[in-house]
Amino acid sequence: MKIVIISGSIVGTKTKTAMLKTEEIFLQKYPEHDVQLLDLADYQIEYSDGRNYIDYEGDTKYVTETIMNADALIIGTPVFQASIPATLKNIFDLLPIHAFRDKVASIVVTAGTAKHYLMVEQQLKPILAYMKAQIVPTYVFIEEQDFLRKEISNDDIIFRLDRLAEDTISTFEAFEAIRIKKDEAYGF
Repeated sequence: MKIVIISGSIVGTKTKTAMLKTEEIFLQKYPEHDVQLLDLADYQIEYSDGRNYIDYEGDTKYVTETIMNADALIIGTPVFQASIPATLKNIFDLLPIHAFRDKVASIVVTAGTAKHYLMVEQQLKPILAYMKAQIVPTYVFIEEQDFLRKEISNDDIIFRLDRLAEDTISTFEAFEAIRIKKDEAYGF
């Protein structure tokens, strides 16, 4: 199984810190899976202009193809102005409408306060559902107070990230079994 962890911002450190911890958890608990971190700050990504993602070049092509080849996505995003950052939205815009069909998507959010917890339900989950992702229902919401010196200081957050990893694997396995059963029903 190919798992792609996305740090969906080009500024700040909290989302990257959370996604590095998520990557560490996956690598420790599930070494048999191919786990890759895509930190969008490390790439020069073009703005979406309506072309097919395979027609882009360089970093844009690499990032979009890596996402398209994934079986599961762990999407990390900060909350900017009560929404997802433009960098992450651009990634969604670069991909085709059904980009996440047969993919499991999990979510990790970093925010200054708890006031923005509904952003996931009202904005991010609808985008993922529109793109046909199988969304892990629970997500990890991390506030400013959960960090200390660029590290996650709240043990409950670590526990929830660990559980998110388990839920991601379990959800993928469940939907994979359903997909196989449907494919076998066709008899060819």
